Amino acid sequence: MTARPGALITGGSRGVGAAIARALAPTHDLLIGGRDGTALRAVCDELGARPWPVELTDERAVAEAAAGVERLDLLVHSAGVARLGAIADVPTRAWRESMEVNVIAVAELTRLLLPALRALRGHVVLINSGAGQRANAGWGAYAASKFALRAFADALRQEEEPHGVRVTTVYPGRVDTDMQREVRDHEGGAYEPERYLLPESVARAVHAAVTAGADAHITEITVRPAAGPVA
Repeated sequence: MTARPGALITGGSRGVGAAIARALAPTHDLLIGGRDGTALRAVCDELGARPWPVELTDERAVAEAAAGVERLDLLVHSAGVARLGAIADVPTRAWRESMEVNVIAVAELTRLLLPALRALRGHVVLINSGAGQRANAGWGAYAASKFALRAFADALRQEEEPHGVRVTTVYPGRVDTDMQREVRDHEGGAYEPERYLLPESVARAVHAAVTAGADAHITEITVRPAAGPVA
């Protein structure tokens, strides 16, 4: 029997990451990472997946956990933080955390897993944001980290194409998640889920990218809510 492809999804205990895990569960053997241990166990039990409860900013823990991943077809980076505020008000620690979680941890985990991905001509998917395409007032630290993530993906794509590794960036608009509730609380606006994307819609975009034919390398996908921008 042919082994099913293996996938590691960070930030998979809730929101977009959990939706991606559910979309891939019928076809992939899953390792799912997440900070919320209770939510992570629940998703893993639901999908028959293995938990990967690793603190992504702990270099030693990541190195040890990555060393145990021997076979990998797909790496999905969905973990992230959103630290918002005017540049005049956002402290250094928020900038550092944004870069550490949204960029540096992504780069290090990818670096450690590249040998496994190259061996199977695998795929790296990075969940970015509309903020990775356009920076708005009050979003400086977050947008800077997402622009950096975009640059990382573009460089990785060019470097790894000769090794057969595909790299896809997904740019969702606002998504109906717990993080979005925190964002709207910060903005002081109403939470209107009917104006946001469903996590499952983002997951379908990811699924389309990773199941495209061998002749197709889907490099970028932009997904916006049909209801239009939120004030």
